[in-house]
Order: sequence, then structure tokens, then C-alpha cells
Amino acid sequence: MNVVARLIAIAVIALLLPLALGRQSSAAGEPYEINAVLSLTGNGAFIGTAQMRAMQAIEAVVNRGGGIAGRPVKFVVKDDQSNPQVAVQLAQTIIAAHVPVILGPSLAAPCDAIAPLVQRDGPVLYCMTSSVTPASGGYLFATLPSTASMIDLSMQYFRARGVHRVASIQMSDASGQFADQGLNDAMTDPANKGMQIVDREHFAAGDISVAAQLARIKAANPDVLVIWVIGPPAATVLHGLIDAGMTMPIILSSGDLLPAFMRQFGALLPKETYMPAMSFYAGNVLTDGATRSALTEMTTALQAVDAKPDQILLSAWDPTLLVLDALKKLGPDVAPSRLRDYLVGLRGWVGANGPYDFRSVPQRGLGAKSLLMIRWDAARGDFRPVSQIGGRPIPE
Repeated sequence: MNVVARLIAIAVIALLLPLALGRQSSAAGEPYEINAVLSLTGNGAFIGTAQMRAMQAIEAVVNRGGGIAGRPVKFVVKDDQSNPQVAVQLAQTIIAAHVPVILGPSLAAPCDAIAPLVQRDGPVLYCMTSSVTPASGGYLFATLPSTASMIDLSMQYFRARGVHRVASIQMSDASGQFADQGLNDAMTDPANKGMQIVDREHFAAGDISVAAQLARIKAANPDVLVIWVIGPPAATVLHGLIDAGMTMPIILSSGDLLPAFMRQFGALLPKETYMPAMSFYAGNVLTDGATRSALTEMTTALQAVDAKPDQILLSAWDPTLLVLDALKKLGPDVAPSRLRDYLVGLRGWVGANGPYDFRSVPQRGLGAKSLLMIRWDAARGDFRPVSQIGGRPIPE
């Protein structure tokens, strides 16, 4: 190349370089989209909308801190309408885009429907429901301790109080079957030796009365009744208890631990209404400083979007932050397999729900040791802790 040609080439490069750098800078500032499949309509709408509020608060906090690799985070939330078929259609489109992770769904049935699609090559599917059973080492992860852990902790708490006779009433759907299995597992725990199930009843979502089921439960004379039912169907059972004059202690699903549910149905709760709950509800019982700090950060962030913590928001908070933290460490273009391996081996990450250990509790990071029991206080219109973290009763 002669001198003139070389000078011309240098001049062209000098002219094009700022344009190229400008395009690179622009690309670096483009939003980094993270897909979520949540139930914003249908019977799980009250869950999905609360989880979306949590993501909105996290999005604001993370972007104030610089986002991921200099790119602002944007959660792209798609509504599965609480329908497994719709969830599968949405997931297929997302998976075709070769993303590393999908957050959600909110409910067990849509999560189970999507799970086979990610079984082999991913992406990571971090379901926002505890009512699924992920295979160890796979791409499916689940939020919060399992339903089995929650029921097991409840049984341990009541066993320590001298309770032996247990009855249950559940929905006849997938969530009810999951609760039944959780109760079965709790009964096989050596720590619960001596406890027995004296009656087990079911009802359908459209049933307006459970009088017959409650009559059979009453005749079995249980010491405590497990009602692992969420939303309006739970109110059907609570109305039935009042009509039948039944006043035994009940264990209500922590999925009902929502201000909206309590405002609408709190007056129906028996005097002795108990729930397993996360650290947020521990009050002064919580002594772990790192968890307290994480709870403070969460509460502050939610205030900015005019939201308050509850059990449903908690189901989305830590998983979303945990995934974002992983993407910051591994890079936004991480392969699904590497993201999965990182999560599978993670230990010591502390969120609003406490310390996580995915090696001890595969695919969740949280077990019964992260829970406590709380009791409804009608005078305060709120719940108060009645056990330590881990379930040991404290004097009431």
C-alpha cells in the first residue's frame, strides 16, 4: 500500500471509529430484558400481581445501582391467565429466544406444565410457587420452603404442644394433592411419632358449601385442623366452621397471609388460627443481623412503589434478586447450564427470607429451619410469632 492509500485508510478509520464506538455505547445502554410468566388474571391473579409489584420495586433499585453490565434491567412480564396451556405457549416463545432464565410462573400447574420444556437444555425456570417438587440438579427451581416443609414444621410445633389428632380439608386439585403429600411426609417424620390423621376431606373449587365434609371432621374429634387452601375457597371453609360451631385450632395455608385476605376474611378466623411463615413475621424473635438488613432493604424498596411486604411478595423478592446477583457475577449472556450450576452450588447468600443453602436444600435453598409459626391476634388484627425460627414453641 503506497503512502497516499495508507493516509486515506487512516482518515476513513478516524471518521468511522467514533460512529462505531457510539453504536457500542448505545448497545451497552440498551435494557437487559428478563422474562417473567406470572398469573395476572384468573384465579391466581392476587398472587401474580403482588409478585409483579416486587419485581417493579427491584427493577428500580437495581437500575439506580447501575443495572447489569451498565445496562438497565427491564422485567418483561407475560400473563399466563392462571392457565397451564397459556403458560406453555408463552414459555415456548421465550425459550426460542435462547434466554438464560425465566422467572415464574406463579402457580403450581403452569410451572409443572412448563417444566418438561426446560428439562434438557434450560433455561433456568425459577417458579414463584412452593407447591412444586424440582428434581435435584435440574433447571427447575422453586421459591420458599416446600409445602411439605411448612406442614412438617406445623406438625412439629403442635406435637411439642402435646397435640396428637390431626384432620385436614383440601381442594381436590393439584395444590390439594401436594398438600396431602406434604401431610403424609410430615406423618412419616420420626419427630412427629405419635401423631395421626383422623380424617381427610376434599372439595372442589366451585363448591359453595363444605358442610358434609366438616360434619365428618367434627365426628372424628381432631385436636387441630389443617386447611391448606388459598383465597376465596378458604373462606368457604371458614364460613362452614362457624356454621358448624367448630372451634378447634386450625393451620391455614401461608398463601393466605395477605392483607387483602385478612381485611376481607379476618373476622371469620377462629381464635386459634396458626400459619407457618417466613422471617419477616418473626419480629423480635429474629436475631440474624444479615437477614434483618435484607428485610430493611426490601421494606424500603417496596415503600417506593407504595407496597408492603407479605408472604406473596416474599415469594418473588429473593428469587428475583438472587438471579440478578448471579447475572451480575456471571455476565448477562451466561449460558443456562452455567447459571444452573451456579445456583445448584450456592451457599451463604442471604435474602429477606434468611440464609440460603442450595446444597442442603436442593433447588430451593430454604427448608423448615427458615420458618416459624405465627398466630392470629384478633385484637391487633395481625399475626404474632409463637415459635422460634425452626418451630420451637415460645410461651404465649
